[in-house]
Amino acid sequence: MTAALDDAFRDRLLDGLAASIGDRGYRDTTVADIVRHARTSKRTFYAQFASKEECFIELLRRNNEHLIAHIRASVDPQADWQVQIRQAVGAYVEHIEARAAITLSWIREAPALGAAAHPLHRSAMDHLTELLVELSASPGFRRARLNPITPPLALIVLGGLRELTALFVEDGRDVRGVLEPAVAASTAILGAQR
Repeated sequence: MTAALDDAFRDRLLDGLAASIGDRGYRDTTVADIVRHARTSKRTFYAQFASKEECFIELLRRNNEHLIAHIRASVDPQADWQVQIRQAVGAYVEHIEARAAITLSWIREAPALGAAAHPLHRSAMDHLTELLVELSASPGFRRARLNPITPPLALIVLGGLRELTALFVEDGRDVRGVLEPAVAASTAILGAQR
């Protein structure tokens, strides 16, 4: 199998898992569900992934990469610092809105995988923390004489945002309701970095 064909099957399987999570949730998804959505075979699945858990971890890793890239691309570092916060949170909400079930499974179900998911969680939080530090060191923040957020404070912001997001998704509320509280909290914390 060529590398391009291999990647295409892998992408289809990840999309199949994402579709099944949207339908049934991760816990109730089976490999048969994944391959049905992917329109492929179990043999193809096991040629790409050793288990449903491995496929899930790869799906979440890619999802987190896309989230970070979307936020980074959506923020204008030259804009006023408060505008940048709204841009970043808006990009986060857009991403979550498009993949709410995947986000909820990352927050609620991935920790149940234990040690297998620990590197994924740690890497995602490290990269998101680095992103907040990087964004808060932009020209727009410097013009306002604000210091970059510290990694511990960035982690607190992210943890609160994750939990608020999970509550909105679990309750079936419009995830756009996260926007204003997240902007207010981020503005208060980042605005205090003088």
